[in-house]
Amino acid sequence: MIFVTLGTQDKSFKRLLRLIDELKQKKKIRDRIVVQAGYTKYESDNMEIHDFVSQEKMKEYIKEAAIVITHGGVGSILGALKQNKKVIAAARLKQYNEHTNDHQLQIIREFRNRGYILALDNFSDIDEVLKKAKTFKPEPYKSNNIKFNNMIEKIIAEDDHTHWLRRKKK
Repeated sequence: MIFVTLGTQDKSFKRLLRLIDELKQKKKIRDRIVVQAGYTKYESDNMEIHDFVSQEKMKEYIKEAAIVITHGGVGSILGALKQNKKVIAAARLKQYNEHTNDHQLQIIREFRNRGYILALDNFSDIDEVLKKAKTFKPEPYKSNNIKFNNMIEKIIAEDDHTHWLRRKKK
């Protein structure tokens, strides 16, 4: 089973669901797909889609999943890593109105650079990333890594500050 989680961000991330749906239609993905879509409204006969699920159900889906595909939210990534799952992360991007800024790119890059996850930087590379996931052995995530958490918080703060400065100049 592949579990897809889009977190609780109030902006749509249909772009990722369309990609996965297309792969399922073309039979490039044969696994059962369960989606926690949050506020993203999407209908498909190829996926089991839930808006929101309880924390317990989320943990069950992650536990059952061979792969977790997620947006670049820290909580979603950590939830899967804490269960030692293979994670593929795709950033919500400002240019598609999926987020207010592009800080998820930096978050994903840091997790990838540390060997924890696979990054889906370019949606056209999905076949290659899914293939790589079959043999990917993520580094074990060490919880309570204060330095890592501080670095992530700094990235978010810097991006928010830069976004604020750009708005102020207008």
